[in-house]
Amino acid sequence: MSMFLDQVTIDVKAGKGGDGMVAFRREKYVPDGGPAGGDGGQGGDVILVVEEGLRTLMDFRFNRHFKAQPGENGMSKGMHGRGSENTFVKVPPGTTVRDAETGTLIGDLIENGQTLTVAKGGRGGRGNIRFASAKNPAPEIAENGEPGQERKIELELKVLADVGLVGFPSVGKSTLLSVISSARPKIGAYHFTTLVPNLGMVSTSDGRSFAAADLPGLIEGASQGVGLGTQFLRHIERTRVILHVIDMSGMEGRDPYEDYLAINKELASHNMRLMERPQIIVANKMDMPEAEENLKKFKEKIEKERTDEYADHLPIFPISGVSRKGIEPLLNATADLIDVTPEFPLYEEEIVEDTVRYGFQPEGPEFTIDRDSDATWILSGESLARLFEMTNFEHDESVMRFARQLRGMGVDEALRARGAKDGDIVRIGEYEFEFVD
Repeated sequence: MSMFLDQVTIDVKAGKGGDGMVAFRREKYVPDGGPAGGDGGQGGDVILVVEEGLRTLMDFRFNRHFKAQPGENGMSKGMHGRGSENTFVKVPPGTTVRDAETGTLIGDLIENGQTLTVAKGGRGGRGNIRFASAKNPAPEIAENGEPGQERKIELELKVLADVGLVGFPSVGKSTLLSVISSARPKIGAYHFTTLVPNLGMVSTSDGRSFAAADLPGLIEGASQGVGLGTQFLRHIERTRVILHVIDMSGMEGRDPYEDYLAINKELASHNMRLMERPQIIVANKMDMPEAEENLKKFKEKIEKERTDEYADHLPIFPISGVSRKGIEPLLNATADLIDVTPEFPLYEEEIVEDTVRYGFQPEGPEFTIDRDSDATWILSGESLARLFEMTNFEHDESVMRFARQLRGMGVDEALRARGAKDGDIVRIGEYEFEFVD
């Protein structure tokens, strides 16, 4: 289990089914034409779908409400309403989905293109054609569409930092991280050290996003023998790109090039294959007086002294974390580099993490009875609310049918058992009626 969680709660609402229609045929020579009201269409579902290119949940910070469209209402002449399109919401691979209210795991989304329906659209209401019978050949009954499922879900992504920031403590890494990233994910407590890693979610101007972690404090700590635990070092090993932040102002009286060598030596001493990562040199504090001159010297030294394979390709980006100059080109170059750098292999035990398939929760009791202070009986419950929403109260026959359905659910008996008397007021939502014993 990695320690960084990017987390966001979103609201999803599926489409309501279309209402059924009460209509009759009006044709010459057909006396009292039979029923001709069509059914409503199915409401749209809200479906999560895995999109390979996404790496963070950044997009959800700006849009947290997802609604599917309702089905079309039934029409006369027996025409059915059209069902609605489903609404697809893209999530990164590795997203865990929970019901925000109950905490129940609904699903784990891993494979590209994998889908998970998080809110089911309501079914369309039936038109009066469906209620015709020998006894009642011209019924004035139609159902309203079923409401779509509505819920709050929590998306969680275990974040592996794609980018690691290294450099001495005073070079401005924290400032840089706070400037380039907006989201602060939850970070677990490390029982093995007092160091808390800084991690930020970064998005580029062209809509890509990645996670960046400040590694250095950790690296310095580790080399001084502070037990960092393999858990963390393993985390660092997953980094694809290293941003090597250097204070070009030389204000601490140190030589930027010496700093650069010292940190690389530190990385190499870890034997964590960190030197195999592509590096981008971030020349920070370029707003300071000496910086230009120092950068020139730094470039000369690097060209003269570097002999390894990266000598010809060592991009240097001059920036100022404080004034935000040069940040955008740096982030775009970083995202480009992430795109072409493969992931470093996982450890066995990370692959084996079990995944739980999903299933919807069983529903609660069909109805509950409460008593208001004014002695009104109040009926509530999911099945009951659904029946109520699907009843068209403009037609007496539909109302009678609703009364029969309540009786069938055992509501009358339950009210009687609780002591309801003839003429007591019973309320469902906004709707009140008298109890008839």
